[in-house]
Amino acid sequence: MSVRRRRLTAVGIAAALAVTTAACAQSDRGSDSNSNANTTQDTGNAGAAGESGPAGTPAAGSGAAGSGAAGSGAAGGAAPSGSGGAAAPADIPANADLNATFTFAAAGAPEMFDPLYGTDGETFRPARMMFEGLVRSKPGTADLEPQLAESYTSSPDGLTWTFKIRKGVTFSDGTPLNAEAVCYNLDRMYSQTGAGAVQAEYWSSNMGGFKGQKDSAGKEVPSIYKSCKADGDNAVITINRFTSKFPAILSLPSYSIQSPTALKKYKANDVKQSGEAFTYPAYATAHPTGTGPMLFQAYDRTNGTITLVRNEKYWGPKATVAKLVFKIIPDETARKQALQAGTIQGYDLPNPADWDSLKESANLLIRPAFNIMYLGFDFKNNKALQDLKVRQAIAYALNREDFVASQLPEGAEVAQEWYPKTVDGWTPDVQQYPYDPEKAKQLLAEAGQQNLTLNFWWPTEVTRPYMPNPKDVFTSFSQDLEAVGIKLNVTSKPWNGGYLDGVTARKPDLFLLGWTGDYNTPDNFIGSFFSSESNDFATFETPWGKTFDQEIADADSIPDKAKRDAAYVALNKKIMSEYMPGVPISSSPPALVVAKNVSGIVPSPLTDEDYTHAIITKG
Repeated sequence: MSVRRRRLTAVGIAAALAVTTAACAQSDRGSDSNSNANTTQDTGNAGAAGESGPAGTPAAGSGAAGSGAAGSGAAGGAAPSGSGGAAAPADIPANADLNATFTFAAAGAPEMFDPLYGTDGETFRPARMMFEGLVRSKPGTADLEPQLAESYTSSPDGLTWTFKIRKGVTFSDGTPLNAEAVCYNLDRMYSQTGAGAVQAEYWSSNMGGFKGQKDSAGKEVPSIYKSCKADGDNAVITINRFTSKFPAILSLPSYSIQSPTALKKYKANDVKQSGEAFTYPAYATAHPTGTGPMLFQAYDRTNGTITLVRNEKYWGPKATVAKLVFKIIPDETARKQALQAGTIQGYDLPNPADWDSLKESANLLIRPAFNIMYLGFDFKNNKALQDLKVRQAIAYALNREDFVASQLPEGAEVAQEWYPKTVDGWTPDVQQYPYDPEKAKQLLAEAGQQNLTLNFWWPTEVTRPYMPNPKDVFTSFSQDLEAVGIKLNVTSKPWNGGYLDGVTARKPDLFLLGWTGDYNTPDNFIGSFFSSESNDFATFETPWGKTFDQEIADADSIPDKAKRDAAYVALNKKIMSEYMPGVPISSSPPALVVAKNVSGIVPSPLTDEDYTHAIITKG
C-alpha cells in the first residue's frame, strides 16, 4: 500500500460509517488464499540466525539466516516460503557496515505512530519497520503470506479463520506474543469509539461498523468482524459474512499486532478531537511497541527526523542497519540534492525526468506497476455528466496514448479499465476509447452539449506513485478537452491545502486522482473507488448508482473464485460501456532511489518496502 488517498473528513467518515459494510468492499491478496474451503498457508519454522555481526544478523559474506522450509501452499496458489518475517538479504558482502545508519527522505511528517489511526503513507512507512501483522505481502509482490501467524486455515464457508500464532516472539517491551494478545488487538480495533472511531479509517472502510455503533437512523452499522477467541496457540477469528478481502486486509499496517501491555499503560485509545484536529495519547506519540525489527527511539519535530534503532531481540533475521532515520524533506528537488550531497541515502518517487541521470549516480529501484490514475467525474452538480454520451465524449477526447508515451516513465501503459492487468477480473474485452476527437465532437452534438462548460480541478504540491507531475497531466488533458469544444473553469489547489477537501465537498466536475493497490483483488480497486454513498464520484446521484454499488457488493461476496472472477469480468465490461464513472488514464511503475553503496531493498508494487535489511557498504 502506497501513500493512499485516505482523506475523509470527520463528516465524511461519519457518512461512510452509516453505510452497510456490503458497500465497503476491499478484498484478498495474491493467490486465492482465502477463497476456497479449508485453505491453508504454512511457512515452516525460522532457521537459526548467523553468529557474526549484530546479534542474530547473518555473518558478512554468508547466506541469509532465518529462512525455513516451504510449507503447504494455499489452495490455488504456490506455497509461501521462508520464515514469514522480515526477509534477510541473500548475501551480505564482507565490507557491509552492519552498524550504519540508513537515512531515507520522507515527503511529509507522520500523523503519529499508532498504525490503527494511520491514514497516509508517511505514517505507515516507519510503522512497517516497528510492527507486524498476522499476514503480510511477500516482498516484491502483492501476494499474501503468513507473518506473526505460522499458518492459517478457513472453514468451508469462509467465516471462521484459525491462525496458528508463531511461538517464541515477544513485543519489544518483553510482553509475549500469543493468541490472547492477537485477540486483544482485534477487539481493541472493533471497540473504538468517538475520535478513535473517526480516525480508525482502515477499520471502517474494510470491516465496517464498530461495536455497538448506530447510524443516523438508529440502526446498527454492520461489521464484517464478529469475534476473536484464543484457543491454545490459535487465534480463531469469526466474521459475519464472506468477503474476498479477508484475510488480506490483515496485512495492512492498521491491523498490526501491538503490545497489549503498552497499549494499556500509555492509554492508546485516548484520542481527542477538536473540530477537525486530533490529539493522540503518549502511546501514539512516544511509545509505539511492536514485534518488528526496529524500535522507536525519537521523533525530533524541530529538525524533522524520526529515528528507529535495531531490535536486538527480534525473533527473525536482525536488521542489517543499526539505525533508520526518516528525514522529512517536502520538496522533491531538495530530496534529490540531499542524496547527491550524501546527507541521505534514499528517497521516494523521483521525478521520471531525472531517472536517466539518477541511474548514473545512484541505484534506481523501479517498482512493478500496480496503480491506476484516472480523470474522475462528479455527478452531483453538473447534470450534463449524467448523459453517457457526454462521458464517452470526454473519454474519446483524451489523447491518453500520447500522454503516456511522452510524460510517463518507461513501462507505463494506457489503462483501458479500472484494474491493472495483474488483477483478476481484468479483461481485454472491455469497450475501448482510443483518441478520436471527431467522435468526441459527434457525441457532444448528439447530447446537445456543444457549449459544455466543466469545472476542472488539479492538485499542486504533490507527487503520487501514479501521478508524478500533476501539472503535466492537467496541461495535456485540458488542451484535449478544449480542442473538442469543452470550456473549462480551472482550479488548482495544494493537495493537502484544499484539493482533497474540495473533491470531498463536490466542488469540481472533473478531477485527477488515483490509487495504488493494497492487495491484489478487483474489489480493492473498484470497491475503493465506487462503493458507498460517500465515494468521490457521487455515483449515487445517478439512476444506476445503487445498482452499481450492489453489483460490487455481490461480486465481493461470491466464495467460489472462478465464479467471482467471472462476475468481476462482467462488471468490468459494464463499467466501461454503461456506467463510465470516469476515465482510467494509466498504470505506471513508480520508483525509489538509493545511493550507489546501498543494496538489499526489494521494490514493492504496493510501495511497502522493508528498509531494515538495507545493506550499506564501506569504501
